[in-house]
Amino acid sequence: MTLFEALLSARGRELLTRLAGLAGQGVPPAGELRLAAALRAEFPASLVAGALAQHELRLRARGKFRLAMEMFFTRAGLEQASSEAVARYRAARYAGARRVADLCCGIGGDLIALAEGRRAVALDRDPLHLRMAAANTEVYGVAAGVATVLSDVRDADLAGIDAAFVDPARRTGQRRLRAGDSEPPLDWCLGLAGRVGRVGIKAAPGIARGAAPPGWELEFIAIGRDLKEAVLWSPALATGPARATILPAGHTLTSGTPGPVAVRMPGEFLLDPNPAVTRAGLVVDLARMTGTWKIDARIAFLSADTPVLTPFARTLRVIDSAPWKQKQLPAKLRALDIGVVDIRRRGLAGDVTELHRRLKLSGSRRATLVMTRVRNLPWCLVCLDVEEPTGIPG
Repeated sequence: MTLFEALLSARGRELLTRLAGLAGQGVPPAGELRLAAALRAEFPASLVAGALAQHELRLRARGKFRLAMEMFFTRAGLEQASSEAVARYRAARYAGARRVADLCCGIGGDLIALAEGRRAVALDRDPLHLRMAAANTEVYGVAAGVATVLSDVRDADLAGIDAAFVDPARRTGQRRLRAGDSEPPLDWCLGLAGRVGRVGIKAAPGIARGAAPPGWELEFIAIGRDLKEAVLWSPALATGPARATILPAGHTLTSGTPGPVAVRMPGEFLLDPNPAVTRAGLVVDLARMTGTWKIDARIAFLSADTPVLTPFARTLRVIDSAPWKQKQLPAKLRALDIGVVDIRRRGLAGDVTELHRRLKLSGSRRATLVMTRVRNLPWCLVCLDVEEPTGIPG
C-alpha cells in the first residue's frame, strides 16, 4: 500500500506519465535496463521498480480498458477483471437500480460501469484493491457516486442496496481453485437473491449449466469467438434459462420453443457455432432459427445447402466431405490445391500437432479441416471460408 500511495504522489504520477509516453516506442530489453538505470538517477529506486511494474500491467491491460494507461492494477486483479466492453454490457442489466453493491470489487473494472448514472458501493477485503478501485473510478469520472467499504462481503450490511453484482475470487494466493469453486462459494452468492433480489454473479466460462437454480438465467459472453465468462442472473433480472451473447455488437440468442432438429448428412455449407452458443446449450435453438440441421446428434456442427450468415456461427463452404481416412488425407488436400489448413476437431480424437506435421502441404489455398463425426462415424470435411458482408442481422 505504501508503494501504491507513492505512485499516487506528484513524483509517482510524473514517473508514470513519462513511462506512458514510451508506450508506443517498443523499448527493447537492453533499452529497458538503460531506462531503469537512468530513472534511478532521478527517482528513488523503489519508486522506479514499482512504476515499471505498474507500467507493464498497464500495457497488458490495454486490450481490456481504453484508459488503461491511466489506471492502476495488480497482476491478480487484472487477470480477474472483466474487460470494459463486458462490464458495460453487463451493467445495462441493472437499469432502474438506484444503489448497486459491487461485492469483491477487485480493481474496479465492473465498478466503473456500475457507477455510471447511479450510486454504487464497492466492497472488498483487500485494502490495496479497494484503493485501486477508487482511483480507477476517478480516471473514468464516476468517483462521486462511489463509496468504498473494506470488508469481507459476507459481513456486509446491504441495507438500502437494491441490486448487487458479485465477482467471487477463483484464486487463493497463487493457486487457482478447481472449476466451479470460488470464494465466497457459489451457494453463498446465490443466497444474495434472498436479501437483495436483483443479483448478478460472475463465473468462469467452464461453469456447469446445471449450476443455475430454477428461475435463474445462465448467460455466456464472448467477444468475437473468444469466450470470456459466464454470468448467473437472479429471477428478478433473468429473461430465460439460457443466453449466449456476442460482443461488441451485443447479438444475443436465447432458448426458444423446444422441438426436434433433423440429423442429416453434411450439405454444401457447415456452421461452426460460437463457443458462447455451445456452452449455453443453444445449438439446437440456433438450428431452428437458421433453418439448418445437425450432422450428428451429439456434435455441435450445423449444416445447410445454402449459405447462412449469422453472428452466432462461422459459416464454411464444404468442398470435400468423406469418412475419415488419415492416410489418404495428404493426397486429397494436394489435389484440392490446399497449402495451409486450420484444423477444427470436435468429437474425433487425434493429435492435431502431429497431423499438421505429417501433411506437408504446398498448395495455394487456405482451408479449414474439420475432424468430426457424422451419424457417429469418423468424418472429414474440407472447407473454405464464406465471405461475410458487414452488418449481419442478429
